[in-house]
Amino acid sequence: MPTILAQLDAAFRAAIRQAFGLDADPILAVSQNEKFGDYQSNAAMGLAKQLGKKPREVADQIKSSLNLGDVASEIAIAGPGFINVRLDPKWLARQLASVEHDSPPLASSRQKVVVDYSGPNVAKQMHVGHLRSTIIGDAIARVLEYHGDEVIRQNHIGDWGTQFGMLIAHLGASAAADQHIADLEDFYRRAKKQFDEDESFQTKARSTVVRLQAGEKSELDAWRRIVDESRRHFQPVYQQLNVELRPEHERGESFYNPYLADVVCELKEKKIAVESEGATVVFVPDYENPLIIQKSDGGYLYGTTDLAAIRYRIRELKAQRIIYTHDSRQAQHFAQVFWTARQAGWAEGVALEYAPFGTMLGEDNKPFKSRSGDTIKLKDLLDEADERALALVKEKRPDLSDEQRKSIASAVGIGAVKYADLSKDRTSDYVFSWDKMLSFDGNTAPYLQYAHARIKSIFRKAGEFRADAPIDLSTPHELALAKHVLRFGEIVELVARELKPHHLCNYLYELATKFSGFFENCPVIQSDEPLRSSRLVLCDVTAKTLAGGLDLLGIQHPEQM
Repeated sequence: MPTILAQLDAAFRAAIRQAFGLDADPILAVSQNEKFGDYQSNAAMGLAKQLGKKPREVADQIKSSLNLGDVASEIAIAGPGFINVRLDPKWLARQLASVEHDSPPLASSRQKVVVDYSGPNVAKQMHVGHLRSTIIGDAIARVLEYHGDEVIRQNHIGDWGTQFGMLIAHLGASAAADQHIADLEDFYRRAKKQFDEDESFQTKARSTVVRLQAGEKSELDAWRRIVDESRRHFQPVYQQLNVELRPEHERGESFYNPYLADVVCELKEKKIAVESEGATVVFVPDYENPLIIQKSDGGYLYGTTDLAAIRYRIRELKAQRIIYTHDSRQAQHFAQVFWTARQAGWAEGVALEYAPFGTMLGEDNKPFKSRSGDTIKLKDLLDEADERALALVKEKRPDLSDEQRKSIASAVGIGAVKYADLSKDRTSDYVFSWDKMLSFDGNTAPYLQYAHARIKSIFRKAGEFRADAPIDLSTPHELALAKHVLRFGEIVELVARELKPHHLCNYLYELATKFSGFFENCPVIQSDEPLRSSRLVLCDVTAKTLAGGLDLLGIQHPEQM
């Protein structure tokens, strides 16, 4: 179903064309002041300059040509030429009746989109620094799929490089050779310590990496073993986070290794890469330091791998849009890589987009670490979220069984951690606070989850109802709730465009508060028919919208709390 904004946009464009013979953007937005209307067009001012007329006169001509049928109950001109539209309650009611959040709206132009996110390093456990890339990327991927795009998830894991000589050599000499590597961090630390202190081991490690890169079977088998062991650690973290990343989405550095020499060769042939001080580099305008794609010793760098990935994703995966969710400190790297790919002619007609994010801070406003100053393992953080949420649920719901409380606590704890991050503009830093994120008041996951569970409890009390009952929007609270529900598609389009999930979080929080206002002022179960059924339908569509929005954020919504 087209969004209200899309329907108004089409009608206003037709009116401007009819009035002036021009194709122009009607500059539509949700009205900031409801007393003037629901939507507002600001096109008259810009068109007035173009046409040499007064804005009010232009607005009058647009209004005269505007055909909104039964969509609007009022169209009025305010100020110098703002055109305000108030939606008709009966038309809104019919729109509500057709809302189905389990069938996504198709994008006006369906695209094949690659989303590159998470990217843990092999032989190291995921830490809190991986949280933002993982959950922001997952939310973006979910929104784009719902929007109607074909999404290809890519987990660019760090599974190649000189450190693997050290790790493979250590694995062969350790007791872990024939058993699971219980602690990846400890395994990596012991290998690094041996490398730093033992010259003979350094020599062995260097010769091991040469054999690995040459494709020797024993070294490749050991390398695969380390990669598999790492996956055994990070895949459960994805499951605990309710993130849609599976082994088949992995495209690590090793995957692109066979393409690197050809990438360098092609860039040199096209005169984009040149020799400089023994290395092969790309000089990117406006940057003092060049992008190094091959070191003087013949080794390749991250930039080379990222360029190979772009070329592969466009040529082989047929991507039309490629999105990277990575730390804001990588801005220069991606700017140089994107420029190089465009200069090479690989990205013609393809959008290369970097969706950076800020830093997660502790309550001391410094990068989030443990009290001892160590980096916090992501698994430990999520386990603590579960434990804190379980204590909270036990306190609030002593009537539930242990199994019920654990199920709710898992949804609340993990949801709280994710929502605290996703509800902030991803470009900003944010302070991690257990008390704030687990609060049932304010813009938090528990508040939204409770709002959803509260609506579900209404239906447990009400029993069966007619889902197709006519809807009567006769009070301001019903109207406000209905209009907000119908803005869901607009918010999905906004997030798909700007890649900022906090817009969806803000929308859901407003939806929950508008529902609260409706519920406090409009009796539901106690009302007589047909009003009772009408309000139950409004409750139902609100619950579906809350659930659908939380699903797009990867946050669970229990039926009771």
